[in-house]
Amino acid sequence: MDGKGAASPLLALAILIGSLATATAQDSFKVAVPQRGVWDAAVPELGMRGGIFQKHGINLEILYTQAGPESIQALIGGSVDIATASGVSAAFGTFAKGAPIRIISNEIIGSPDLYWYVPANSPIRKVEDFNGKTVAYSLQGSSSHAGLLALIAQYKLQVKPTSTGNIPATVTQTMSGQVDVGFGAIPFALDMVEDGRIRMIVTGNDVTSLRTRTGRVNLTNVATLQNRKEALIRFHAAYKETVEWMYSNPAALKHYSEFSRVPEKVAARVPQLIPKAALAPEQVVGIDQIMAESIQNKFLTAPLSKEQLAELIRISDVMK
Repeated sequence: MDGKGAASPLLALAILIGSLATATAQDSFKVAVPQRGVWDAAVPELGMRGGIFQKHGINLEILYTQAGPESIQALIGGSVDIATASGVSAAFGTFAKGAPIRIISNEIIGSPDLYWYVPANSPIRKVEDFNGKTVAYSLQGSSSHAGLLALIAQYKLQVKPTSTGNIPATVTQTMSGQVDVGFGAIPFALDMVEDGRIRMIVTGNDVTSLRTRTGRVNLTNVATLQNRKEALIRFHAAYKETVEWMYSNPAALKHYSEFSRVPEKVAARVPQLIPKAALAPEQVVGIDQIMAESIQNKFLTAPLSKEQLAELIRISDVMK
């Protein structure tokens, strides 16, 4: 065999090894996700289970938090690269205080997932009965906190907002009487509604001001946006593809049922209750309303300028 013939197999092997290395290389992101099991916040988990992020050369290491404010603090501290499903008012307010965070996509429009409930034996029958009662939200600055403040404003309620942490902890506190009114997010406790253990009193869809503006956003920090922009573009593409898959493929619902530990019949109802249009990632909507509410609820002291908004909202940087 001549030298040329001997080199060819070696060259082919080198090319094959290089191709395999490229195919298996993944850009890894640490992602903070609040309220494990909530449908809209499950995009990273489901996208990984469905192999969609991997297809785009992305691996996600997911950290679950009680609520968006915890995720934002992890992002500011540098322990994660991306914080998903964070309350938009908290994001605006934290940015205004100088935090190096940037919005890379809308997470949900409105609050179709949010609801407030009471135990079956509670005397509370309508939202006006909340007056004088303790009403739950997760953490200060979360979307459930902003939602509760909007509910209070619309119905002119006199209540005691009470932080109860994550949704399972809230169920425990509500059923044991530590708070009068619990908050939930679909699909959590839908089985308890169906079997009559709790009664749903009001939902996010009943709060007019919540319907037409972004409720939660996905964030990164300045360092990640500057140094890993190309990988963020692929993350964004995988995120959008995952949302489409969640609403079109029965396998997504099976994964979701296993992940969230809710029965498949309950999981099957979720896409009907939270429309796909609410998860459109391309644009933060209702900015003027968000700023007005943020000022009213003391997340902001003054509206953000056009220049500040352009610095904060960087969706166009990660869109193909």
